[in-house]
Amino acid sequence: MAYSEEVLRRARKRLEQARLERERENEARREEAYARYPRLAEIDRELRRTMTQLMATALRTGEDPAEAVARIRDKNLALQQERDWIVEAGELGEDWLRERPICEKCGGSGYVGAKMCSCLRELCAQEQKLALTSLLGSGTERFDTFRLDVYPDTFSQELGTSPRRLMQSNLRLCRKYAHNFTPASGSLLFSGATGLGKTFLSACIAREVTDRGYSVVYDTAIRLFADFEAEKFGARDEDTQGRTQKYLECDLLIIDDLGTEMTTQFTVSALYTVVNTRMMENRATIISTNLSDSEFERRYNPQIASRVIGTYRLIQFAGEDIRRQ
Repeated sequence: MAYSEEVLRRARKRLEQARLERERENEARREEAYARYPRLAEIDRELRRTMTQLMATALRTGEDPAEAVARIRDKNLALQQERDWIVEAGELGEDWLRERPICEKCGGSGYVGAKMCSCLRELCAQEQKLALTSLLGSGTERFDTFRLDVYPDTFSQELGTSPRRLMQSNLRLCRKYAHNFTPASGSLLFSGATGLGKTFLSACIAREVTDRGYSVVYDTAIRLFADFEAEKFGARDEDTQGRTQKYLECDLLIIDDLGTEMTTQFTVSALYTVVNTRMMENRATIISTNLSDSEFERRYNPQIASRVIGTYRLIQFAGEDIRRQ
């Protein structure tokens, strides 16, 4: 699961802070043990010296190295046994002097070989939730809080059903999409007028998919295009470099309010890059827009329209502006 560089940087920083704190805890326990039982400090110093002697013996000539190594090994074992006796006889407990890494799997590095460890992955998920909460704000965007009673229950000839029944179907579809999500789940196009719940259901999906451990980037179209402009035309520094990679590499990208931005040749090019790259790499995307199909095609080029309208599953929203109600 690909997390943005910013999320990964914050997670790594938290893991490093936790690792250093654990080292301080280990050192404090060791110093307390040495203060109570000075012989433990002497033994640990001697054990370190035996390791140095072992290295020197391996390089020495003139005597049988096997015999020297055996003597050092015996001495080492005797010291360890004495150490165990002191710990067992004392009031510290058997695990008091055991070095306790922040993570038993990776030792606090965050990686097991080339694979991200579960400890770092969990911190990434937490940081992503914090980032998502800062964007969404209220934190009430859950499927269980989605209100169907604000949609008219009267039959619409145009829809072939009532807005409430349509939105009830949309709610079930979105809940199922989030519950069964994988990066290859396919893409959705939320279409409808302002204030019909597109942003709310997008946020519900974002929260549940994030809770399931997938990387989600949720942003408005305006901010997405601003990041592309900053990376291309802004000063070359750490704040702009790689800013757009998160839009291309996350498991789920949600673009809210597409069509509210000032459309230029650059924004059209950036949108094509995002849509086409994610489609070619089989990564899921959700786009919400107030534009009709014809408006979408006029505003953007036919290549983008064919990819979005032709391959995304259309979720039509209907009803009356909830904000006004």
